[in-house]
Amino acid sequence: MADLLVIEYPSETKAEEIRQKLLTMQQEFLIELGDAVIVTKCPEGHVRLNQLYHPAKAGAVSGMLWGTLVGLLFMMPLAGAAIGAASGALGGSMTDVGINDKFMKEVGATLQSGNAALFLLIRKMTTDKVAAMLSGTGGTIMRSSFDETKEHILQAAFNDLQQSAAQATAAR
Repeated sequence: MADLLVIEYPSETKAEEIRQKLLTMQQEFLIELGDAVIVTKCPEGHVRLNQLYHPAKAGAVSGMLWGTLVGLLFMMPLAGAAIGAASGALGGSMTDVGINDKFMKEVGATLQSGNAALFLLIRKMTTDKVAAMLSGTGGTIMRSSFDETKEHILQAAFNDLQQSAAQATAAR
């Protein structure tokens, strides 16, 4: 079973920085992500999704390969490739893998203009090591399916930067 974590950041750049950090952690086997999507609310008010996996592209490539093979049987490989790519792209665009797009757009509509949210579908995680590596990155947990203990550990790690800045300001 996977867990959902939605973290709000002040900018898309910051959310992308954290997503790249998490993808690096995934290569080190500290976290296993099912999906990592950045949702941005533009100043005009519309919500934009920045997904890692694009099913339409994958469907087009797969369809083109199969279409070429079928086309070779009928001595029309180019026509088969074109028809296969079109049908694969259509099938891929109708497929929704990972986190539900409608849900992400609904949550994204609640963001302040210019802010971004990082949606994570987490299959496995070494909580203490991930929290240590994300310490001081900022961000506010908007939604979570974690138990309260894990959620508090992660929010405390995100808040380290904010608390350090507040203490430095108070010391002046």
